[in-house]
Amino acid sequence: MKAIAAFVMRGPSQAALVAAVTALLSILIPPLGLFSAGSIGLVALRSGPVYGLIVSAVATLGMGAIAWLALGSPLPALGVLLMLWVPILALALLLRYSRSLALTLQVAGALGILLMLSAYALMGDPSATWLTILEPFRDALVKDGVLDDAASAAVFAELAGWMTGAFAAALVAQLLFGLFIARWWQALLYNPGGFGEEFRELRLGRAFGVLVLLLLALLPFGDGASLTANLLLVPGVLLLFQGLAVAHQVRALKQARQAWLVGLYVLVVFFMPQVLLLIACIGLVDIWADIRSRVAPSARPPGPGPSGPAT
Repeated sequence: MKAIAAFVMRGPSQAALVAAVTALLSILIPPLGLFSAGSIGLVALRSGPVYGLIVSAVATLGMGAIAWLALGSPLPALGVLLMLWVPILALALLLRYSRSLALTLQVAGALGILLMLSAYALMGDPSATWLTILEPFRDALVKDGVLDDAASAAVFAELAGWMTGAFAAALVAQLLFGLFIARWWQALLYNPGGFGEEFRELRLGRAFGVLVLLLLALLPFGDGASLTANLLLVPGVLLLFQGLAVAHQVRALKQARQAWLVGLYVLVVFFMPQVLLLIACIGLVDIWADIRSRVAPSARPPGPGPSGPAT
């Protein structure tokens, strides 16, 4: 990873090359899109807005040319620019100047909520649009005999109701993972271990916690995949990161083995919904309880030396 980061920082053309190629390859291997975002983010974090804009523009032109030759249209490059590179550039610059990871996460969450509210304002009922998009998948399942027509209609109607919130939450998570990669690369090159310390100290503001509690209070007044339920998915992503920060800091304070964290992530893989909900709840509690400060060993007051009381 350090070699990739060093290559990105060799110059704008190298950074644009990494961003464009990984964005194109993400069509086949989606996780590579995080490296594309990380490349743009690293340049913005280290070199500022001018170089960030130059790299984004060159990467868009390069990807557009390749996409035009390979796919017959440069539109994928425009989509990546608007949905990935511009937001990651804005978040990286915010982090560069504010030096606050918590503030940057909350702004990313606000963007996700704004996107969701815009969808509801423009479409009225986004689930109807999602149901149209998902219809070919439902027809394929019915045709293959996996689900009958009635059952598939009920399942996909419920799924469509959650898609707006899930899309916004997934977009926010992708941007933040890309930002974390950029910050990690920056630390690898210029401040080894710095990103780990910064992430372990992540703590969202109480105003954000109040917003989450307000949404939770409104949740019983909606049915199923209501607007309130969808809105909760985006703050849930941020609380998940704070919960993970608590876990990493507690392990560091207790000087526990790395296997403890490995076990946690294994549980996430095998029991994802339940464990993710538990971690997010820990993140919400930590906003007020400050779990990490309670676990940290308190400083002992000065006392007599080993030879007995002072005279």
